[in-house]
Amino acid sequence: MGAIDFLPFWRDQMVMAKKAKVIAIYSLKGGVGKTTLAVNMAAEAALQSGFKTLLWDLDPQAAATYMLGRDDKHLHSEKARAHAVLEKGSGAEKLLVPTPVTGLDLLPADHSLRELDRTLFSIGKKRRLQKLVSELTEDYDRIILDCPPGLTETSEQVMRAADLILVPVIPSTLSRRALDEVVRHIKHAHKGDVALLPVFSMVDRRRNLHAAALATEPAWPMVPMASAFERMAELRQPVRLFAPSSVAGKAVASLWHSVDHKKGKERRVSS
Repeated sequence: MGAIDFLPFWRDQMVMAKKAKVIAIYSLKGGVGKTTLAVNMAAEAALQSGFKTLLWDLDPQAAATYMLGRDDKHLHSEKARAHAVLEKGSGAEKLLVPTPVTGLDLLPADHSLRELDRTLFSIGKKRRLQKLVSELTEDYDRIILDCPPGLTETSEQVMRAADLILVPVIPSTLSRRALDEVVRHIKHAHKGDVALLPVFSMVDRRRNLHAAALATEPAWPMVPMASAFERMAELRQPVRLFAPSSVAGKAVASLWHSVDHKKGKERRVSS
């Protein structure tokens, strides 16, 4: 991926420009551990760093919303309003709810988000999400966006709103191919002005394919395949709340520490 250069993580002008840093968890491909990563990064921001943190669930599947304790009655309620916030460009603060994680609030998803791409395209407001996020930055130190997969109008809005995009990548040919496609898109549609941090996800070092991929990109952070991640949906909690000393718990804690303490590196697509 020679079209990407390593750069220092947080740019000074970002820190000066606004209070909250906005981190999106995004992948073109589904099934790569995106929501698992989003929930755990949000929990680490709140519990490890003590930041006032918001997780905004933008995925109509609402998996992050479910993992943080909201039941399916909310998802299919006639009062579903997640879509209306982005359509109208206001009212996000009215949907905020607390979570079992101290210091972490949730802006929940619901089934109304299924129409979001069509709406965002039709209203023609290319920075609608960026506007709403900026209105929330005074109240939070970190804002984590859990994004639906695919190259869509929603993903375009996310790329404009985020300071950094974490991209989970399974060590496989198809997952790496999906990352390459995102890089090409950013280079041509966004003139390269998007900061990316690929993260190897669901890694099993016993598999030759995974070991070879890790050897090819040794600088990328890594999150292993672990039973604790599978239990998150069952317990409806991030790993830190029930297994902080497990392999999974240590992995997400290390990843967050790298991201937020400038020991990690971001990759910026060069134009």
